[in-house]
Amino acid sequence: MNAPLAPWASDPRRSRGRRIAEPPSPPRTEHQRDRDRIVHSNAFRRLVYKTQVFINHEGDLFRTRLTHSLEVAQLGRSVARALGLNEDLVEAIALAHDLGHTPFGHAGQDALQACMAEHGGFEHNLQSLRVVDRLEARYAGFDGLNLSFETREGILKHCSRRHAERLLADEPDGPAWRFVNGGSPSLEAQLVNVADELAYSAHDADDGVRSGLVTVEQLLAVPLLARHHAAVQAAHAGLDPRRVLHETLRRMLSEQIGDLVEQTRAACETAAAAAGGALDADDVRRQAPLVGLSPALREQTLALKRFLFQHLYRHPQVVHRTGLARQVLSELFQAYRQAPTEMSPDYARPSQDPVRTVADYVAGMTDRFALREHHRLTGQRLLDL
Repeated sequence: MNAPLAPWASDPRRSRGRRIAEPPSPPRTEHQRDRDRIVHSNAFRRLVYKTQVFINHEGDLFRTRLTHSLEVAQLGRSVARALGLNEDLVEAIALAHDLGHTPFGHAGQDALQACMAEHGGFEHNLQSLRVVDRLEARYAGFDGLNLSFETREGILKHCSRRHAERLLADEPDGPAWRFVNGGSPSLEAQLVNVADELAYSAHDADDGVRSGLVTVEQLLAVPLLARHHAAVQAAHAGLDPRRVLHETLRRMLSEQIGDLVEQTRAACETAAAAAGGALDADDVRRQAPLVGLSPALREQTLALKRFLFQHLYRHPQVVHRTGLARQVLSELFQAYRQAPTEMSPDYARPSQDPVRTVADYVAGMTDRFALREHHRLTGQRLLDL
């Protein structure tokens, strides 16, 4: 059972609604309905075969975009319950926030951004919104999933001003409003943003050690991890190293979650007092972000992110493989531009924006489908299946 909603939470009974009006679907709330549509979408299923850091086939236990999204949803719901926020909305945003990610993670995004530089660019957050607004083809009455405003607002985590202005021209009160006029999204959307960062820092540290690219000894250069690692060893002498690491990461996340709950509750109460004792979800949108860690723990968490960037994401083996992944997507993009009929029939049809259609098709691929298509079209095997 969900906890009672705080005054500043997004109340599903006061949703701003959907782009195309639909009758209610009891007993579900609007945001439960969003969650269900996301889980049943094609784009969500593809996440199981999309890279987080390690290319999907490199190991069965490495995180994928799907398992990452599930971890963000789990962490987000835990915090939402403690704060009295809308758990179902948090879950819906978390499960959908990476739907627009390309195969091969950020390497794929970089490749498509380069390919689309003269054709409007490519942003994965904007692509996630495009997936749920247009590209999913499941329902008789509309394209996309026709999600509620609140879920779409949370999905659009970042957006350049030029893209935001274009979106506002089509939907003046839509989720791009804050990127032009200022303000913040709902607390639930803010929470997913923070949960995303906490989840990937913890699981990338775990996957980095599992891969052999990072050692526990290297991780201990990060004070946040070193502190918890020392506490685990003191409490559990003789515990095997793998369990020590898991317990260290578990304790780190517990500290971060506890701090996040305390700091966010205090920030909301302070904002409510400044507003005369009343603060609702629309008031939140006129505030600076209220969800976050304390300054000290935030800095310690950033130190872990900097470590991972330097020692894992920029590790020579990762850089080499992501370079090959960028080549795969770049060559696929060019091949489909030259021969659109090589795409699936749904995408091969004449389009008002054929270049964007190619980007949509490539962005929606899984790692292994992209590799198979690249081999079919070029005869090359740059990465093993």
